[in-house]
Amino acid sequence: MKRLFMTLAVLFTVDASAQADMASSANAISKHYAALPSTYDFDAVPQEQLSDKIIRQYVMGAQSMLVKWTLKKGAVIALHFHPNEQITWITKGTVRVNSQGKEFTVKAGQVFIIPPYVPHEFHALEDTIDIDYFTPVRNDWLTGDSPAYIQQSVKKK
Repeated sequence: MKRLFMTLAVLFTVDASAQADMASSANAISKHYAALPSTYDFDAVPQEQLSDKIIRQYVMGAQSMLVKWTLKKGAVIALHFHPNEQITWITKGTVRVNSQGKEFTVKAGQVFIIPPYVPHEFHALEDTIDIDYFTPVRNDWLTGDSPAYIQQSVKKK
């Protein structure tokens, strides 16, 4: 029994020492790496009014992008595809997603994952808030020109 207590005492001492070393290493790493974590207030992120029914806001890191779509009932994001994986979380409302001859209804609280290069289109069945996570970053949006599928969506007003 005494041996067990001695072993536990040594383990806890080593564990505490390892945690201190890890914390020290983490601080040392941050001294050599210029990037810092960022905080954003999504309510303060500029809104892009893409049509009378579609508003887009986004923030991005080095390798991924988080997007908030505000879709009015009847909004359509036309058929398109992209090299990015897309994870869609509907936080309010309902959308219909058409992809490869199949129809998916995605409701508030559900998550829908679209692999890279898979064609898809969205139809807002009611007022909807859609949070999308893209990886890698949507470089096609950063040029200042709307992709063709957004232009098609705007023309369909």
